[in-house]
Amino acid sequence: MDEGPPAPPTAPPRAEAPAFPSGPGTTRGAAPSADAARSRVFPCEQCGADVTFDVASQRLKCPYCSHEKDLSDAARRTVSEQDFEKRLAGLADRRGRDRPIRAEDVHEVRCGSCGANVVFQGTLTSTHCPFCGIPVQREKVHDLTATDRIPVDGILPFQVPAARAQEILRKWVTSRWFAPGEFKKRGVDARFQGVYVPYWTFDAMTQNRYTGLRGEHYWVTVGSGKNQRRVRKTRWWPAAGAFQLFFDDVLVVAAKGLPDDLLVKLEPWPLAKCLPFNAELMSGFLARTYDVELPEGFRAAKVRMDDGIRTETRRRIGGDEQQITTLESVYDAVTYKHVLLPVWLLSYRWKEKTHRVCVNAVTGELQGTRPWSVWKIVFLVLGVAAAVAAAFAVAK
Repeated sequence: MDEGPPAPPTAPPRAEAPAFPSGPGTTRGAAPSADAARSRVFPCEQCGADVTFDVASQRLKCPYCSHEKDLSDAARRTVSEQDFEKRLAGLADRRGRDRPIRAEDVHEVRCGSCGANVVFQGTLTSTHCPFCGIPVQREKVHDLTATDRIPVDGILPFQVPAARAQEILRKWVTSRWFAPGEFKKRGVDARFQGVYVPYWTFDAMTQNRYTGLRGEHYWVTVGSGKNQRRVRKTRWWPAAGAFQLFFDDVLVVAAKGLPDDLLVKLEPWPLAKCLPFNAELMSGFLARTYDVELPEGFRAAKVRMDDGIRTETRRRIGGDEQQITTLESVYDAVTYKHVLLPVWLLSYRWKEKTHRVCVNAVTGELQGTRPWSVWKIVFLVLGVAAAVAAAFAVAK
């Protein structure tokens, strides 16, 4: 647990390998390919060491001499929507010359500080040198110089510091009613890793036509004497119509091997705060490029859009119940953005089972899995059953 900020290091620390997967089916021992002559670095203007992005000050800060400097002019630019159909046409033209990054791909980047070769496997693009600890990034992957990657349009900076994420985790653990007592007392003995997770966002104007039935409830009395009772029935009326529905920034996780079910629950994200891609913001954090291709991402977004269209169709049919007979939708003016969003990720083990925790590093929203106390649940069920039995006894 955090006991306050650590003292600035006097020498570059050794770093461990990243503790999150680079993709399903990752293999070791694949032949590396040369990625660049050296790593991308952001030298301190005062002492020459590499600076990292400081969450608290939202500036670049040297971990050795504490010198700070502003980010580049990214804040003065805007993040723009990209034409989906135009991008698909470009991808079709490139097909056969390029291939997506695979989980077994290995790339080597020379560390600009100590000269060691840093291995990047799969979709990992930003990490630390395991020999001297400085931040190391692959080049020509995220920005406009990428030759076989769709460039990143926007990046949302980390705004929740690691210490705050740990405090949110502590409160979350102690508030779990049905967690084992030992778990609530000991807490989670693990540290968060800051990761920039790739996402697709999609906008679309949809044209929708539907037919269906509107059901309206009414009550009738049936039987006589002691058998008399009220019965609910439904009267159905035909319904039809057409409407437009616009979808803005429908999010799709573009990385595999991460807990998608937890990441979805971190929404909503303040995407209006995204900055145009700036590699300086990744300095000191892990990052990945996408391994969910753009067409696959749009198919996933359409599932979410279709759910929204059906919900709106039922609202327009109205009544107490709705039946949708036909529903036709056309997607127009589809645009997308490729964005990197900041997440604090953590994995821990409890009783031989692995659990994962995610924190939205902008809003502080936490989602995770935790152990359950079987005895607490049993006692609750028995208590409810006893209360129901007592209520029936009093009623008699």
